[in-house]
Amino acid sequence: MSGPDLLLTYDFPPMGGGIARWMAEIALRYPAGELIVSTGSMADSEAADRRYPNRVDRLALPARRLKNLQGLVQWSRRVTVLVAEHQAGFLWCGNLRPAAYPAKWAHERSGIPYGIIVYGGDLLALRINYRDSRIKRVAAHALLGTADVLVACSRWTHDLACDVLRELGLAERTGRVRVIPLGTDPEVFRPGLDPAPLIADHALPAGRWLLTVARLVPHKGMDTTIRALGHLATRYPDLRYAIVGQGPERAALEDLARREGVAERVHFLSELGDESLPLVYALATVYVGASRQTAKDVEGFGIALLEAQAAGIPVVAGRSGGIPDAVQHGVTGVLIDPEDPAGVAAAVAELLDDPGRARQLGAAGRAAVERFFNWSRVVADLRAVSAEARSARR
Repeated sequence: MSGPDLLLTYDFPPMGGGIARWMAEIALRYPAGELIVSTGSMADSEAADRRYPNRVDRLALPARRLKNLQGLVQWSRRVTVLVAEHQAGFLWCGNLRPAAYPAKWAHERSGIPYGIIVYGGDLLALRINYRDSRIKRVAAHALLGTADVLVACSRWTHDLACDVLRELGLAERTGRVRVIPLGTDPEVFRPGLDPAPLIADHALPAGRWLLTVARLVPHKGMDTTIRALGHLATRYPDLRYAIVGQGPERAALEDLARREGVAERVHFLSELGDESLPLVYALATVYVGASRQTAKDVEGFGIALLEAQAAGIPVVAGRSGGIPDAVQHGVTGVLIDPEDPAGVAAAVAELLDDPGRARQLGAAGRAAVERFFNWSRVVADLRAVSAEARSARR
């Protein structure tokens, strides 16, 4: 087979989130005609799809239904048709579940090789499931055991993937796990942008700002940052905290801010779209990503950390999961214990009190993105893996 690669993904714009942004970058940066994206339908997707040089093939069912049995059957059949019509040579799964199911279906019918991109939290959840259910263990063994490659977004995720393979009796496949660190776009996220339009649109007060861009879920650590803000409030009366994202924890975080006495300093900017993110980073004095590992969730890498670095913003981040691959301690940012609000506060205070040090970290982060942590390098790495898998099948 010598046709295009296929990218099977549940997460894709106009859906928001870090994985959707990554999948969009793959669709943008693969050479025109060398990729077909297979995903579900969403409102306003037709206009969004025009920006890609590669075809976006949307099933005639809502994206949310790709996870149920009927949706998986329809998706599997459509992928099989795309493989045959375009003589596709490789399948990328943008996530383990649900995308690996149609990939395996197509593999069984045509022999096409496929690779699964894994993040960390997906593997933690998978491990809990297969430890509790023999049926789910069989399914996990089948999905991972026939994949030609697993691409991990960090060294930590690589090690977890290898542990999962060994637990499933697939130790011989640990050599097929590859690490491709993530990236961002240094042209979109860059220093020197003026946040004035954002400030005006949202009536934001003057002052210095901490920032977190993340889903409002427990493992992202916004609660730790709110508690750290409580430690800092008296010393820095102009310090405020912007939280950009949506999720089930908003009410709990608002309540915590009231209890910590900083409710008027914490601003939830939940309705902002991805197009507003560059100005959000321009607002920030310090980016805080105090993510921690929980039973089912972890920060496998942290795209927002790179976006902040691309914008020249110093980063304070949790020493957990794959974050140490995204933030080099003492060089591009500061790693802290994400369960220690006083430690987070101390790291933030050091940067607020030493603007020269903050600028130094921000400049180093920017340089790292320009040099390595960018989407052009990520997509080049993915294409190299695909080419290797194709060659091995000849």
